[in-house]
Amino acid sequence: MPRPQVHAPDAVLDAAEELLVERGRATLTIRALAQRSGASNGSIYHAFGSLETVAAAAWLRRAQRFLALQRDTVTAALATGDGRRAVQAAADAPARLAEEHLRAAQLVVTLRRDDLLTDAVAPAVADGLRALDAALVDTLRLLARAVWNRGDAAAVDVVTSCVVRLPSALLFGEIRAGQVRPHTRAQLAAAVGAVLDCGPPV
Repeated sequence: MPRPQVHAPDAVLDAAEELLVERGRATLTIRALAQRSGASNGSIYHAFGSLETVAAAAWLRRAQRFLALQRDTVTAALATGDGRRAVQAAADAPARLAEEHLRAAQLVVTLRRDDLLTDAVAPAVADGLRALDAALVDTLRLLARAVWNRGDAAAVDVVTSCVVRLPSALLFGEIRAGQVRPHTRAQLAAAVGAVLDCGPPV
C-alpha cells in the first residue's frame, strides 16, 4: 500500500505555527493539525514521523528566518564600518521580524529550542536545531571583533548580553502580546549602548 503524502508540507507547518502561537505546545495534536491544514492524520505521521518533529520543524523554519534576517542586518551595518551600529541592529532583529511577520516572531520567542530538541524529533530536524547555535555564535563573534577587535569568551559574552539577554527581557513580552512599542525599542537601543560602553573586562 503506498504511503500517504502531504502534498503541501508547508501547510502543515503553517497550521502548526498558528496552533502553537494560539494555544501553546501542550495542546498541539495531530487531529488539530489535520483539521487546520486539511491533511489527513496518516499523511502527517508519514511525512513528519511524529508530532514532536512537526513542532520542531515549524519552529526551526522561523528561527532560521530570524537568524538570516539578523545576519543580513548585521552585514549591512558592518558595511558602513560601524560595529556598534551592527550590534544595535542585531539586538533589534526580533522587533524587525515582528514587523515583517508577527506570527513567526511570536513562535520564535514563545518556544525554546532546548524544549523542542527531544529524542522523538527526526534526525534532520534535530541537526537543524543544533546548527542554530553555531550560526548564532558566529554572528556574536563577528560582532565582538567588529567592536573590540577581539573574539574571546569575555567579549562574546558582552555581545550576548546585547543581542540575546536584553532583547529577551525587553522585547519578547511585547512580541508575544502582538505589538512592540517604539519606546521599548528605544529603551533597548539605549541599554545596548550602555553595555557596549562598559565593554568586556580587560
